[in-house]
Amino acid sequence: MKFSVLMSVYYKDNPQWLKEAVDSVMNNTVKPSEILIGIDGQISKELEDKLQELAKKYTQIKLASFKENRGRGALLHDTLPTTKYSLVAIMDSDDICYPNRFEKQLAIFEKEKDLDILGAFIEEFDEDTKEIVSVRKVPLEQDDIKKYIKTRNPINQVTVMFKKESILKLGGYPSNMRVGEDYLLWVRAIVNNLKLKNISDILVKVRVNSDMFARRGGYSFYKANKDFLKEMLKLKLINYPCYLYNIYTRFVIQVLMPNNIRTLFYKKVLR
Repeated sequence: MKFSVLMSVYYKDNPQWLKEAVDSVMNNTVKPSEILIGIDGQISKELEDKLQELAKKYTQIKLASFKENRGRGALLHDTLPTTKYSLVAIMDSDDICYPNRFEKQLAIFEKEKDLDILGAFIEEFDEDTKEIVSVRKVPLEQDDIKKYIKTRNPINQVTVMFKKESILKLGGYPSNMRVGEDYLLWVRAIVNNLKLKNISDILVKVRVNSDMFARRGGYSFYKANKDFLKEMLKLKLINYPCYLYNIYTRFVIQVLMPNNIRTLFYKKVLR
């Protein structure tokens, strides 16, 4: 079964980590027929050289460049329609696929014809020591996903494989959000009765560091989350008391909590 892998790259990405990410995709037991890499704005010569090197090594790679850095949501919104195949897997530019990731996901799509979106667990590791920090587990079945989504993101974006046409019918990835574009996409999927599922296999290893958790804090990040929660309220996925609970807890974690405490909280409590 042929499928595409969709990735995004921007100026802060590490060229060596990008190479490791792409190599992990191509070292899978089932290889993609296409890897579409969207370049989100201007990047360094080192990163550009690494992309060109990878494109020469792997003929499956196609590059799509955009002049301005607009965020991952906008880039995925614009590149998804141009992918060649009906099944699309998302991959981040600094993560590592397990060798059997695509084999396992394709087998499930082959078996469950009505499935639209499939995710899995992730293993988070420290970028320096490569020691496992945590495992992010998510609910497996549709009913549990519907409950979980009211307060937290129920799909690990970096593990997802989905039917392209199902996502495009929702309008694709939200293009006007700097954060939470994937969360809002799953919300729209639930509201529109798409079938979502997670499996309890760890399929992707994800780099984590203090910078990642710092990006999940600050008033601007909180405000973006608040706007997203308003959209959930508008779509009637949550009621007003749930909305208030969400914005209160996010204000405490994202605005009031120091970064070192927030890092510990994400690693030990939200996993």
